[in-house]
Amino acid sequence: MTKKKPGLATKSQPEQPIPVEERLRRLFKSLCAQIDGGHFTSAIKTCHRILRLDPTDWDALQTELFLLLQTEQYEAALSLIGDDASGRRAFEKAYALYRFHKEEEASNVLQRLKQTQRDQRGVLHLDAQLNYRQGSYQTSLELYNDLIETADPQSEEYSDVLTNLTASQKHLDFINTGFLHELDALPTSVVSVIETLPPPTSHPTQVLLESRSLQNKQLEEESPVTKTKTVRMKRVPKGVIPGVTPPPDPERWLKKSERSNYNQGKKRKGAGGGATQGVVADSVLPPPSAAKAGGISKGRKKKS
Repeated sequence: MTKKKPGLATKSQPEQPIPVEERLRRLFKSLCAQIDGGHFTSAIKTCHRILRLDPTDWDALQTELFLLLQTEQYEAALSLIGDDASGRRAFEKAYALYRFHKEEEASNVLQRLKQTQRDQRGVLHLDAQLNYRQGSYQTSLELYNDLIETADPQSEEYSDVLTNLTASQKHLDFINTGFLHELDALPTSVVSVIETLPPPTSHPTQVLLESRSLQNKQLEEESPVTKTKTVRMKRVPKGVIPGVTPPPDPERWLKKSERSNYNQGKKRKGAGGGATQGVVADSVLPPPSAAKAGGISKGRKKKS
């Protein structure tokens, strides 16, 4: 009988892979925590991990679509919806198209959806918003009146509906009466000119932008603007004020012996001697006899 040698570790058994059901359960638990905490970007990544394990999971698909709409990723939401032949995501598709400013496509999807879900509050809200954007203020006003009658006065929905209802009413009042009152307040000459004008062929905002750009172009052609070169303050040395401080010497990089004023200084120093220019005092010059005597005294003495 052979005994095991002490100190030798036994081989560990390989870990068994976690079953797919258990991995999905853990991922869904993390997904709920991320949504509750408002971490929508991480929640979208968790949905991707779930769909890699089970591409047909309806809950994960709906959750990812909800998160994409919440984070305003409408193009990604539309690609996730795809053709939607079953019509199960018709409302999400219409909402994404509306937010993506594709009103005609959103209206077509919404019309088909209203045949089966006409009384759903989400459909009514979207229908009212779509009519308001398209300029059908009377229809949007009627829809908002229906919504506000059945909404809780203490809810956030009530305040939102009331705000949209007021905006629709103001637009409708201006079209029906306000516009006419403003026309009546104009002078007769202006009104006659307006009445003789042809109807606009393009959007008024576009016409206004084009006229402004044309005016700016004419002003630029008439009065050319001369651009003055400004000094960048970051390149100005400390203590120097542009336009006040005198400019530096252009010969400051040359040697002193190579500068133009080098010899002038030497001549001035040797010639002047500190006296006033053009004035010579007689007492300063020694007499010739004294100079000669001084010169003899410094020489060799004569023998007596």
